Amino acid sequence: MLVYRYDRNGGCPETPPPLDSRSRIMVVGTSGSGKSTLAALLSRRLGIRDIELDALYWEPDWRGCELPEFRRRIEEAIAACGDGGYVIHGNYNKVRDLTWGRCDAVVWLDYPKITVMRRVVTRTFGRVFGRTVLWRGNRETFRKSFLSKDSIILWAWNTHENRRAQYLEAMANNEYGIERFIVIRDPAFVRGFLATIGGGP
Repeated sequence: MLVYRYDRNGGCPETPPPLDSRSRIMVVGTSGSGKSTLAALLSRRLGIRDIELDALYWEPDWRGCELPEFRRRIEEAIAACGDGGYVIHGNYNKVRDLTWGRCDAVVWLDYPKITVMRRVVTRTFGRVFGRTVLWRGNRETFRKSFLSKDSIILWAWNTHENRRAQYLEAMANNEYGIERFIVIRDPAFVRGFLATIGGGP
């Protein structure tokens, strides 16, 4: 297992991670860290399919689908990629055998809590007041996002440390035989990371 770190202490690794159009990449990080944005950039950069777990999980009115159906949708999405690569993103531990278990690289957005909270608040404001339509016609509302115990902002605050501990443990144990872990500690290094992989600028 190789670990590539991008942070202010060590900068960028001398040898970039070998990712290409056949890579199977998992992007993880606390809610609001920017997984979907990075996955979309990786998808375009490498010419691989972008598989968003939230899009497969949520039903109308914010109802989550049953686990067997969720697993079926994931299996179907991965099978549609054939022998090609893909980038899959989300924090659903209950299907990790299908996501981590079939990937050769994990990109972890290991940002400080203050960075994540600034991002999730900004994103949520944009979605609420822009009336952004999400998966299956769902929208984030002001009440749900800011006044509810199910608030995504509260969720990001409460789960940050636990998520980080989970991913540190997952790296240490490497239960699924991941070949490459890519740890990005600062959003400023995302551009540098992308510039070293795949094809054109």
